[in-house]
Amino acid sequence: MTKITLVTGGSRGLGRNTALNVARSGGDVIITYHSRADAAEAVVAEITALGRKAVSLPLDAGDASSFTGFAVQLRAALQATFDRDSFDHLVNNAGHGDYAPIAETTEAQFDALVNVHFKGVFFLTQALLPLIADGGRIVNLSSGLTRVSAPGWAAYAAVKGAVEVLTVYMARELGARGIAVNTVAPGAIETDFVGGAVRDTPAFNAFFADMTALGRVGVPEDIGPMIASLLSESNRWVNAQRIEVSGGQGI
Repeated sequence: MTKITLVTGGSRGLGRNTALNVARSGGDVIITYHSRADAAEAVVAEITALGRKAVSLPLDAGDASSFTGFAVQLRAALQATFDRDSFDHLVNNAGHGDYAPIAETTEAQFDALVNVHFKGVFFLTQALLPLIADGGRIVNLSSGLTRVSAPGWAAYAAVKGAVEVLTVYMARELGARGIAVNTVAPGAIETDFVGGAVRDTPAFNAFFADMTALGRVGVPEDIGPMIASLLSESNRWVNAQRIEVSGGQGI
């Protein structure tokens, strides 16, 4: 049976690349988007052109009160598009960045990061557990900044660190259902993250490139294939791990 992967934040950046690589590997895909329905539908069209099934659904990953309703929508989409009542893989990718020194970080910035990256991951996964097939896979996205520090990223890195701990507990509690849970921690990547800071600011790009053993920052195609591979049966015994994909950042 064809596996179905749900990628949150799949309309752009790492989420888009992950969704496309899952499709290239023979899987069907559900992606979520926050505001850009047009971008999400473009990804769906790309996946369909690869011969796979795909659907997009709206989701505010920072609004836990919406997750029950999202699960209802997801169940309907699974039945209508895939003739299934479950899906196999959850990739908790949706997120944003906020760059500010500790002395200047506002409570609103902090709360937004917690709501999307930690509370959102916790309670969305909780809401979707009845729909995840036994023997499935969950991948939570973290960051290379939980291992090496860079000024201005304290709040973002802290909530990603919380996700890494949560991953271990998810793996422990969901193991009885045969569900493996891992963290993937990318290094600096050229996307529109934080307004495209790494991609579009030469000094910022050079700063992280100088920290990286391979001498450059990453691109989405460095990450998506790795996540798709982690979801495959060839990595079925990988569980409760933090896997950094950074080109050797900060070693």
